[in-house]
Amino acid sequence: MDSIRLTVLISGSGTNLQAVIDDTTLPAKIVRVISNRKDAFGLERARRANIPTQYHNLVKYKKQHPATPEGVQRAREEYDAELARLVLEDKPDLVACLGFMHVLSEGFLGPLEAKGVRIVNLHPALPGEFNGANAIERAHQAWLDGKIERTGVMIHNVISEVDMGKPILVKEIPFVKGADEDLHAFEQKVHEIEWKVVIEGLQKTIEEIRTTKS
Repeated sequence: MDSIRLTVLISGSGTNLQAVIDDTTLPAKIVRVISNRKDAFGLERARRANIPTQYHNLVKYKKQHPATPEGVQRAREEYDAELARLVLEDKPDLVACLGFMHVLSEGFLGPLEAKGVRIVNLHPALPGEFNGANAIERAHQAWLDGKIERTGVMIHNVISEVDMGKPILVKEIPFVKGADEDLHAFEQKVHEIEWKVVIEGLQKTIEEIRTTKS
């Protein structure tokens, strides 16, 4: 069976993208990497691997509308609709948000759902915990405050509610009592686990896509 066509959305350095690029077991071809930040190093990682890239930023859309809640909402809707169009041009089977710091609305999700394109997200927290940005930092602080003893990483389906889609793969990460787990060291630990989870999660998703298509 042909490999799955995969589009990756990023905002930053792209270490999770690099894990996917380097993996030789994943039956997927990255057809494009799209970033909402022009200086995201992940774009350079893609170029080095001869993967097509695209820069798509919200600022242009915000400039076309008044700086009111309604104007911002309209800009986001237009941005998401155009992002959906750009993504669908490549006819992907799967879209993976790997460090993509933008909340996707129905303007994006609806058109992809209509075409049967799966959308998944990598999030460094357990289901229902620390949704949204800075999840690792917030979990680490909660541990220091004695509120939790573990956190985790998950790959989940994307819905309009942030980080609330059905989990595909979840990996718990316990905090180690007495260990020198300052925030920097803990972030590195989480990222190294993410690199494995993203491959396992995408593999599982691809198997689900193939089962649905067969």
